Amino acid sequence: MAYAEKRVSTAKGSKGKVSWRARFRLPDGTWGSEPGFPTKKTAVAWGEEQERLIKQGIWIDPEKRNTTFGDFARTFMASRRKRGRTVGTRWDNLELHILPRWEHIPLGKITWFDVDAWQQTMDVEDVRRGQCVSLMSTITTAAVDAGCITVNPLYGRRRTRDTAGGTTTYRPPKIRRDGGARPEDALLVAERLGPAVGIHVLTTAFAGLRWGEGLGLHRDNTLLARQQPWGAGEFACPIIRIVEEYAEYQERDEHGDRKGYIVRLEPTKNDGSTRDVDIPPFLARLLRHHLDDWPHERPFCTPSGQPWRRGNWARTFRPACDGRPKRERRRGVSYRGAWEPILPGLDMRALRALHDTMQAEIGVKEPLAFEAAGHQRPGIKRHYQKPTPAMRAERLEGLEAIFWKAMANVNLRTLWGRVSLAKTSDEMISQISPK
Repeated sequence: MAYAEKRVSTAKGSKGKVSWRARFRLPDGTWGSEPGFPTKKTAVAWGEEQERLIKQGIWIDPEKRNTTFGDFARTFMASRRKRGRTVGTRWDNLELHILPRWEHIPLGKITWFDVDAWQQTMDVEDVRRGQCVSLMSTITTAAVDAGCITVNPLYGRRRTRDTAGGTTTYRPPKIRRDGGARPEDALLVAERLGPAVGIHVLTTAFAGLRWGEGLGLHRDNTLLARQQPWGAGEFACPIIRIVEEYAEYQERDEHGDRKGYIVRLEPTKNDGSTRDVDIPPFLARLLRHHLDDWPHERPFCTPSGQPWRRGNWARTFRPACDGRPKRERRRGVSYRGAWEPILPGLDMRALRALHDTMQAEIGVKEPLAFEAAGHQRPGIKRHYQKPTPAMRAERLEGLEAIFWKAMANVNLRTLWGRVSLAKTSDEMISQISPK
């Protein structure tokens, strides 16, 4: 039963000021206390209220409620095992944006009004604002589970977006061309980079692999066979099997301190990302030549067999897209010819987007389009509609036709001497028709 204790101040100059301390029984049977009440009645009432909340199972320890957001965020990060890149992104958002504002704020004093007002002032893209608010909400939900607060004030709230005129800084797109990248751009860049690197570019454009998925592809999962009953016969086509990927991120210890950048093999992003991707005939032929020549177990690695670092890849890939000046021969430096720009700003993500754009152009049905891109289709239809052999054949024929049309548009008869326009359309189609 709660009660109150009289407290008489003995501090110099206090003149024996009287206050009351509430005493109440904690869940473990010990006695808790809270000082500073002006009357005995208010102290007892407060203690009885704590005991009532304890009986109902919704009492929050005042010490836990006063835990700062920064302290709990570090505890949260140390207790959650996520993919390395996900952890790195979370720490970046915490250190650069969230903790400077919220590190020393007690969890019990965080309100949606303050968080919403703060996110509107962030000088970053709107998607980054959403990521920061979402991460804060995830952490405060964990704080509810840990018994630090009774409710997450951020859960289910809709952010206010800044629509005031003239307040948003215009950020030009990377690719300044309506419609983005074309198949012709992918062909020209791949041809310029040569077979060892160019095949990675083409596979990304015509199979839609993510950057890390391409690096993680193993030769044992390249050019496997899909076989399905189709009508009175069987549908067969070559596939790439995506089961793992490489991630490059800054490793951190349990306290969030930086340890340096690493490249590590990880499982795919989610269940939808683990998939078999059907490969059109031209790409299957190029990949077969590449596997025959390539000595390493990862088809899209560096010449030394190591996974590409983003910086090293950029030094190879960017000049092929953006162009480069001529370099004269001099002592210790070889001659290098100039390259005209093909498509400044083109990157591997844009090539993956090109694949999805081409799927839309040739009318790939939704069940197959989502599967090929490694996306989980939203809604109940994903449980009812499945890709059929007819859908697969239609997609492969469409991608094959786009490739050969693009080859003609850029006046290429071969790629690295490995494909030729002399191949008849009947021979191409026979590789993806029912047996």
